[in-house]
Amino acid sequence: MRIITGFEELSSTEKCAVAIGKFDGIHMGHRKLLDRVFAQKEKGLISCVFTFDPAPEVFFGLSDGRELTTREEKRRIFAHLGVEVLVEFPLTVESAGMLPEEFVREILCQRLHCGYVAAGSDLSFGRGGKGDERLLRAMALELGFEVETIDKVCLDGQEVSSSYIRSLVKEGRMEQCRRFLGRPYSICGQVIHGNGLGNTMGVPTANLPVPGDKLMPPNGVYFSEVRILGSRQQELSGDQSQETVIQAISNIGVKPTIPGENPLGVETTLLDYEGDLYDRELEITFLHYQRPERCFDHIEALKEQITKDIKACKEFYVRKR
Repeated sequence: MRIITGFEELSSTEKCAVAIGKFDGIHMGHRKLLDRVFAQKEKGLISCVFTFDPAPEVFFGLSDGRELTTREEKRRIFAHLGVEVLVEFPLTVESAGMLPEEFVREILCQRLHCGYVAAGSDLSFGRGGKGDERLLRAMALELGFEVETIDKVCLDGQEVSSSYIRSLVKEGRMEQCRRFLGRPYSICGQVIHGNGLGNTMGVPTANLPVPGDKLMPPNGVYFSEVRILGSRQQELSGDQSQETVIQAISNIGVKPTIPGENPLGVETTLLDYEGDLYDRELEITFLHYQRPERCFDHIEALKEQITKDIKACKEFYVRKR
């Protein structure tokens, strides 16, 4: 997958089928949009996702910057899905001030040679968000490309949207998140060294820091799965053939039982796995919220609760079979 991050490198020698959007979460609605883009391969068009960095809400100060998917997570998912070109359009004062007509002519047509553009029905682009479906269709007739707007996807009468999924994440409703995303909610990162307490209790953990731009579920214990990721090159090629998935239990939190200030992190105990994971890239998926994080009076009480949690986790996986 080719990734374009700068205005100067924004070009394509081949005609593109372009999906425009924020793609936070890359949920079921986004997948419908991408399917329409992939279908254009039969017409000789390569698949291109056009998104913004930072997201418009973040750039205009309407969001705290925490998203369902970080930049790296989006890249990984798009590569796995088979996207050929990913544009992370740099949103600046200058680029945000482009007239909608200028955006279509210069960016979509002159630089990306679009033959097809797909977007959600709530599409807006250009200065002040004045560009919309009507303008895009009018310019498509003039400039010779096809436009398709995709209606919202609904599940059980609920519209699939990033904002709704964010509300599910904040409430720890991981099963519902999985349904609306089309996959479990997850976090990716590199394993770092912790305080070693897990080893002393006989339950070693893999520790992941939480990026500041990642929306996390409530602090607490989750039944989870761990995917040991391949190399960076394999990730961007979409190759997952070397990956291993392991059942696990994870704690999101700040270790309130341990003295001192601890940064927010994810501690994960892998079930029936032995091996050195330091500096490895992991994806941790949260399947079920078991209980909130607690502060225990002493380490022995914490160890006893961890044993109970692991037992409950193993029973959870037995029920899933």
